[in-house]
Amino acid sequence: MAKTLRLILADQLSMSLPSLQSCDIESDWILMAEVKTEASYVKHHKKKIAFLFSAMRHFACELTNLGYQVRYIKYDAPENQGSLFAEVKYAIEVLDIENIELTFPGEYRVLEDMRGWQEKLGVAVSILEDTRFLSTPEEFAQWAKGKKQLRMEFFYRQMRQKSMSLMEGDQPTGGKWNYDSQNRQPLDNDIEIPDPVTFAPDAITQDVLSLVEKSFSSHFGVLDNFDFAVNRKQALKVLDTFVAQRLVHYGQFQDAMAQGEPWLFHSHISFYLNCGLLLPSEVIELAESAYRNEMVPLNSVEGFIRQVLGWREYVRGLYWYKMPEYKDENFLEAKRALPGFFWDGETRMNCLSQCIVETRGNAYAHHIQRLMVLGNFLLLAGVHPDEVNEWYLIVYADAYEWVELPNVSGMILFADGGLLASKPYAASGSYINKMSDYCQQCHYNVKEKNGAQACPFNYLYWDFLDRNREKLGNNPRLGMPYATLRKMSDEKVRHIQRDSDIFFKALDANEEV
Repeated sequence: MAKTLRLILADQLSMSLPSLQSCDIESDWILMAEVKTEASYVKHHKKKIAFLFSAMRHFACELTNLGYQVRYIKYDAPENQGSLFAEVKYAIEVLDIENIELTFPGEYRVLEDMRGWQEKLGVAVSILEDTRFLSTPEEFAQWAKGKKQLRMEFFYRQMRQKSMSLMEGDQPTGGKWNYDSQNRQPLDNDIEIPDPVTFAPDAITQDVLSLVEKSFSSHFGVLDNFDFAVNRKQALKVLDTFVAQRLVHYGQFQDAMAQGEPWLFHSHISFYLNCGLLLPSEVIELAESAYRNEMVPLNSVEGFIRQVLGWREYVRGLYWYKMPEYKDENFLEAKRALPGFFWDGETRMNCLSQCIVETRGNAYAHHIQRLMVLGNFLLLAGVHPDEVNEWYLIVYADAYEWVELPNVSGMILFADGGLLASKPYAASGSYINKMSDYCQQCHYNVKEKNGAQACPFNYLYWDFLDRNREKLGNNPRLGMPYATLRKMSDEKVRHIQRDSDIFFKALDANEEV
């Protein structure tokens, strides 16, 4: 009987995986490996590595208990071959393998490598569609064909109709597709924020934490208070608790930020969705069921489902549609190096310090922190897309290139020139002040527009518009700010340029700003 080797990657920890569905439990082998090239091609956050290694080991144990033949290679095993290809090649030799089945990976470079394996290895290699997603790259390409701008909203509507999520026949529930206008409130100080769901590390996780501390000591982040879910049962508890406790307020407060409150009313399930412990279909069904049972308001459930069914599926489709050239996009010709304080949080700008310190501790920040604080600054400062993409890929435990790259190059940096977003997500300090309490404890004064005490976001915002006027001046969604800029006196513009020059000189010299 022919033996098939079935490789499972770190972000494919699901029993619904296509390569598992056709597995002959008596003759086939499952291969999982903590390979050195994948763990260190960028210096991933310590908690990201610990989370994935622990989740992989727990999943391998589950497979073994179900009777699968599992070949699992730990990071520090003497026989570790160092790369996915080398592990597969070695497994073919020691297990007498005749066929290989893979599930479509989440990164272009991995797929390109896999496409050459059949010729290199001399055995049949099948790459199966990843059915955990609700749309395929081919479906997205068909939708995108002929369009100059690829707006998520319209793809989302198509996905709603296809899945019949929040639909009443051919019409959206409530009569509107989008309730985002109700979801932009700052945090109510009187509201109680539920504690996040946490799990004490078991023996498997403790072993992984020791390994990561020893082998990845120079990587970003800390391992203190590691409490992620590391198996499906735990991940389901995080999901269930979110729907029961947080989803009711998720909508109105999803854009809010608060000092010392990194978790707020967000779901915290992106870790588990993106590695396979949860499936998007079950997440959407549970959230919609809560609405149908009158547990949560429509604006909350629609906003949440839009993130999973709309945005998540959309960015994956865009990634595969535009790669590999998408990775090289730099429409605004940004050139600055990543500021050093993005690694330690040592800046006088409290909003940035808060988000970076929380990222360092948790391998997590919610989407507005990533977009409108961290990303906003990197956009205004003109930091090169390569450096920004690498930073986001390193620091977040839910980051894989398929989801990270379009969010950063398209949404945050406008590096694709507007293919994804209709305008750059640039903002002054007033937005951060409106949506958070960060400014109350900042060295700078958000009300000051110029001078040494002025919030840097205030003058950097106008400097960004001024220096990118040629490329952005005709953008219809920037008509009002450019009209304001044109009305500014020459003296006001000189003050903006002076303050920006002083700031950037200090930033480039790695001085505290």
